[in-house]
Amino acid sequence: MPPVRKPAAKKTTAAAAKKTTAKKPTTAVKPTPTKKAKPAKQTTPAKQTKPESRTALVRRARRINRELAEVYSYAHPELDFENPFELLVATVLSAQTTDLRVNQTTPRLFAAYPTPEDLAAANPEEVEELIRPTGFFRAKTKSIMGLAAALRDNHGGEVPGRIEDLVKLPGVGRKTAFVVLGNAFGVPGITVDTHFGRLVRRWKWTEETDPEKVEAAIADLFPKSEWTMLSHRVIFHGRRICHARKPACGACPIAGLCPSYGEGETDPEKAKKLLKYEMGGLPGQRLKPPPDYPGKAAPPLGAA
Repeated sequence: MPPVRKPAAKKTTAAAAKKTTAKKPTTAVKPTPTKKAKPAKQTTPAKQTKPESRTALVRRARRINRELAEVYSYAHPELDFENPFELLVATVLSAQTTDLRVNQTTPRLFAAYPTPEDLAAANPEEVEELIRPTGFFRAKTKSIMGLAAALRDNHGGEVPGRIEDLVKLPGVGRKTAFVVLGNAFGVPGITVDTHFGRLVRRWKWTEETDPEKVEAAIADLFPKSEWTMLSHRVIFHGRRICHARKPACGACPIAGLCPSYGEGETDPEKAKKLLKYEMGGLPGQRLKPPPDYPGKAAPPLGAA
């Protein structure tokens, strides 16, 4: 009778147990590589750029201003006017419309009512009809006739040269006041319109959205002597290149200084097609532009 080989089976079982036991440590260390992968995600913040210092911000902002001064050496107020009264009225009319439409509308208005006294005594319905192309003509009629009466009654028919007096006139806020002070009286001021506010936030000069806070923040970056022309340059750039919906980044002369580069079209050829006014070979906004303006004059109302 052949011997039973039970001990061999036990050795196999023991050997299998040893192999099984030997495999357990290997199984136990499998999650280790996964744990080591986590620190890689934590290195991302280290790659972020450091916050811009106050000194660096001032230097970059002033360099942008210098670059814009070269590009728009002919920057100017884009409303046609012959005197402070015309500029004041035109600026009030420019709310919620383009300077071009205002310039096409004011020749008939000022021909009919050349002085504050004339406008204050006008028939409201006739004024409404004259300024209808600018939109919101009833509210605007009330404002310009009201400010005309205030000039007649309180300022001897003259536009005052102080912001304290200007902002008390009907329809006149700080933006309008600074347009008049800077361009009719030579008093420096920052004009925070929609273009100006949009661009200074894109350039990270400020994160403020309230116009007065924007004004204060930007005034702190530049000498007072630059305020009026800075306003013109920034607004020019906003109307021609750095548009609200699709900025022409690929045609922007300050692309290398802009932290928001890439929000718009970056292809140079495609970006060129987005340029407006004289930058795009099109007429400007003034029917009577300054002598150094490199573009074409705007057409009168109703012209092709």
